[in-house]
Amino acid sequence: MTVKSLLLIFWLFVGIFPLTACDSEPKQTTVSSDRSLPAFGDTYIEASIGEPNNLLPVLASDSASSAINGLIYNGLIRYDKNLNWEGELAESWEISSDGLILTFHLRRDVRWHDGEPLTSADVLFTYQMFVHPQTPTAYAESYRQVAYVEAPDPYTFRVVYDKPYAPALGSWGVAIHPQHLLQGLTGDALAKSALTRSPIGTGPFRFKEWVSGEKLVLEANEDYFEGRPYLKRVVYRIIPDQSTQLLELLSGGLDYMSLNPIQYQTQTDLPAFKRRYNKYRYLAFGYTYLGYNLNRPLFKDRRVRQALAYAINKQELIDGVLLGLGEAATGPYKSDTWVYNRQVAKYDYNPDKARALLGEAGWHDTDGDGVLDKDGRRFEFIIVTNQGNDLRIKTGEIIQRRFKEIGVDVKLRVIEWAAFLKEFINPGNFDATILGWTGGPEPDQFNIWHSSKTGPRELNFIGFKNSEVDQLLEAGRRTFDQAERKRIYDRFQEILAQEQPYTFLYLRDALPAVASRIQGIEPAPAGITYNFIRWYVPEGEQKYDR
Repeated sequence: MTVKSLLLIFWLFVGIFPLTACDSEPKQTTVSSDRSLPAFGDTYIEASIGEPNNLLPVLASDSASSAINGLIYNGLIRYDKNLNWEGELAESWEISSDGLILTFHLRRDVRWHDGEPLTSADVLFTYQMFVHPQTPTAYAESYRQVAYVEAPDPYTFRVVYDKPYAPALGSWGVAIHPQHLLQGLTGDALAKSALTRSPIGTGPFRFKEWVSGEKLVLEANEDYFEGRPYLKRVVYRIIPDQSTQLLELLSGGLDYMSLNPIQYQTQTDLPAFKRRYNKYRYLAFGYTYLGYNLNRPLFKDRRVRQALAYAINKQELIDGVLLGLGEAATGPYKSDTWVYNRQVAKYDYNPDKARALLGEAGWHDTDGDGVLDKDGRRFEFIIVTNQGNDLRIKTGEIIQRRFKEIGVDVKLRVIEWAAFLKEFINPGNFDATILGWTGGPEPDQFNIWHSSKTGPRELNFIGFKNSEVDQLLEAGRRTFDQAERKRIYDRFQEILAQEQPYTFLYLRDALPAVASRIQGIEPAPAGITYNFIRWYVPEGEQKYDR
């Protein structure tokens, strides 16, 4: 019996025995006569593959935490639907003619979730917290570019740079933290703050409850300065397996999930699904990669990394893993952005060239067991990736087979998300990893690739060090001229292609599915969630009361 047949049977089952979602009581509904009328109320339920790591943004570096923090906190600015900057906590700003001084004028109607007013003192405190030497954050570098800051009055915040810094404006999209609740906390005390699990922000939703391993609940901030969100409640259900997520979506236990390609192409291609859910597709800002721990002797020779790149059939991954819903990656940028360099070295599938490069590097099968060896050591290592991401797991399985064909013995280990970060990635305790980065229009890659950003909890956790890359990354953030930045980042991509610290695998299409009762969704270059506070459920279609 096919997967599609099983899902059809499941739909028939669901039609007879409706299942309910987590913490809200279903209510009787009738079909609304006018779905275009926004209404307040209802619970929105989304799946998360992993437990959040930390709900204090300065300390959080994982996607699960970032998604939730994005609804609880605000920055001074943000991207609009067309990926242009607009004010958030700042109602306006000015940039001096030399680009060295930013002056933000804060809104006067913003309050923290505990009722205290937001002022420029909170922005000043956030800056001081990020640059404090005892704050264990991966995001301090942007703020260390600042010469000084000042808050001349409660609603004005001024930033002064002593030399040009192109990402300056965008860096102030960082979440602003509450001074009155965190002042005086540094190091371990900050990491143990109650706000890491019970956050208080200024955003459209307030924290209500976190049940470890099960769910996290937010409720609408009725005093939100941009207007109360229409949805009354947001629930993140922690479901580490995407197949289980899909069954929950089909049963009505979820309103949103990110589909994988097979789910998008075949498992949701059913009339019953199409009546209850809408699917969207767009190329996401983000790529998947195989990253090598460059502190391990096995990966120090560039020829080895190049050989492994030649051994991977990227088109096979796009066809077999993404089902055509994505494109090959050659570096850290999307192909439809101005910064993308189309001229970098490509590593088309070529196992013969892979074997030749490994031979040049001294790897030969001297004992005839099918595995290359050198100086008595077999060419074997472990790839780690996170539980709950079927695409990464399947990618790892295909790569494992391809590496075996060139005499490289690879084991694949799949680890629960929190343990994956804490025990493997953050301390650098791995050989290689399949992971992904999600970026945005700003091309600055300093935090991921600069040699100063290696070490525990830093984003350059593979230990990449290249003096020319360091110089390019420093120069790229010092000019506002796009043509000059293009020249700089073109060279940066050329070096990454040559050095292959990552094998850049693919960029995937974002494939969200959303319950059709949810209205107000307007796809745009920024995706679909940029206007989440304006999503609503027509009154006659609301499912949950309390």
